[in-house]
Formats: sequence, C-alpha cells, structure tokens
Amino acid sequence: MVDVSDKAVTVREALAEGRVRMAPATLDLARSGGGRKGDVRAVAEIAGVMAAKRTSELIPLCHPLSLSSIKVEVAEAEDGSGLAVTARVRTCGQTGVEIEALTAVSVACLTLYDMLKAADKAMTIEGVRLLEKTGGASGDFRRPRGP
Repeated sequence: MVDVSDKAVTVREALAEGRVRMAPATLDLARSGGGRKGDVRAVAEIAGVMAAKRTSELIPLCHPLSLSSIKVEVAEAEDGSGLAVTARVRTCGQTGVEIEALTAVSVACLTLYDMLKAADKAMTIEGVRLLEKTGGASGDFRRPRGP
C-alpha cells in the first residue's frame, strides 16, 4: 500500500455512475418491483452500500477507510434504455474515495443484472466512471458533461 501518513486529513468525496441497458419488458419488470427476487432497485442500492464499505477487501492495496456517508441511487435512465446507478461516498481522511464510489456502482449494476438475468440475459453494464471528486492534494475533478 502507498504510505499516506504524511498526507493531511481532509474531507473527501466522490461521485460515480454506471448503467444497465435492458429490453423494455425487463425495465417494466424492474419498475414494477415484481421480479422473482424482489425489489431489484432497493436490493441493488443496499448491495452498493455494502460494496463501498468492503472495497479494501476486494481491491488489492486499497486502504481500508472509515466512510462517513454512502448514497447509492438506482433510477430509470433518462433515455429509457435501462437503469442508471449513482454513488456518492464521503470521508474525512488521508486518501480519496473514488474507488469506493466506483465499487459501489459496479456492484449495484452487477446486482441488477443478477436479479433480472432470468428475464434478459442480453443486458449490458456500461459507462461505469468517476464523475467528480473533491479533496486531497490532487485537487478537485469534474468530468465534463457529455458522453
């Protein structure tokens, strides 16, 4: 692991996103909450929170962090092509939370796929990316709007 003991403790936050594209009938199933495994959106949000908390167990050499806030949201994609996932993670610490936010999004997307795969094996997980991060010596980052 990288030694971060000389770094200042600052408020650090990261926002990431991803999406699961699916057939219209699969999206209808997700909307209704009537999947065989239950409310897919609620379960995916919980899975994302759990994943963010366990990131250091999944990603080699990643620092274990005390996270002060994790918000994962699954909503219908604006273009109606599936479900969009966002995760905002926050801490006060010596290293950033970008990987925790990206892990939350990734696992939430995988959970959506798992819960809906009986209806649509052709779903795709895509666009997992960091949108913004604040805090730390490297400064702030905001992805320009667009694809």
